[in-house]
Amino acid sequence: MAATATAMATATISPTTPIPTAPFPSLPLGFRLRPQSLLLSPSRRLLLPVPKASSWDESAPEEDGEAEESEESAAAAGDEDDDEEDEKPRPEPVSSAEFQFAAPPEGYVEPAAFDELPPESPEDVAAAYESLYGPAFSGETVLGNNVFEVKVVDPIDMDREQRPNDDFSERVVQVNRVTKVVKGGRQLSYRAIVVVGDMKGHVGVGVGKAKEVTEAITKAAMNGRRNLVTVPLTKYCTFPHRADADFGAARVMLRPACPGSGVIAGGAVRVVLEMAGVENALGKQLRSKNPLNNARATIKATQMMRQFKDVAEERGIPMEELWK
Repeated sequence: MAATATAMATATISPTTPIPTAPFPSLPLGFRLRPQSLLLSPSRRLLLPVPKASSWDESAPEEDGEAEESEESAAAAGDEDDDEEDEKPRPEPVSSAEFQFAAPPEGYVEPAAFDELPPESPEDVAAAYESLYGPAFSGETVLGNNVFEVKVVDPIDMDREQRPNDDFSERVVQVNRVTKVVKGGRQLSYRAIVVVGDMKGHVGVGVGKAKEVTEAITKAAMNGRRNLVTVPLTKYCTFPHRADADFGAARVMLRPACPGSGVIAGGAVRVVLEMAGVENALGKQLRSKNPLNNARATIKATQMMRQFKDVAEERGIPMEELWK
């Protein structure tokens, strides 16, 4: 192998050709990094000294040693710079022993641990919540006032005999079968319109929808109880004055009547007036015949009426002077 390397390194040059000084790219790495002096023979041939095979292996450790020396010198220089930076003044740390907490105010009593407190009953927890947020709302209204009683069982799931026993009665105005078209087909359900009243001036109109007729009626009755209104009546159980109201495309006309006339109306208007306790009145549906819109228009018309005493207080005169 040494003879092959010598043959590759031997080159013939003319007397006028300058002697190259750069290493040949075909020579080994160690030989190119450390070029040696060139020798000329009497025959004008350039003979390059070829190191032994063992010397090529020995050249790498020498280079590694030089690299390590350069790294050590750089590390030493860096340590000197760090020493110079450490010489700069730094703030002294504050020890935790010197910090003092503020003194508690006078009359302060440290609370007991959580584990040492006595167990609380559900009644105590409910009373604490009511003191902070007020009584719980059951979702029902009686005579326009909220009933603050929490019921575990949903009234919709109860049977008709187990429903809340109050003074309100129910009248079904209409039950329709409605259809909802979806991707998979049609979904059939029932919509019920129910009027709830106590025959004493309180009435409400409710709407409910469910898969069964009975459930729809129950939902509508509960919705009517949540929307109760007060109808102004005179001592003859009639209206204090006339009123007209619109709801959607429906228009309703209400007029007071003399005693003994009875309720002269039809459709949903008659049902609402009877459930409110009106005995003498005239009612007329002027436009649409839709039962729900006419029932709500009747409720709206009754809310536009005012009692005599309210008008007298607003004018600041006694009731006897209203008819003068």
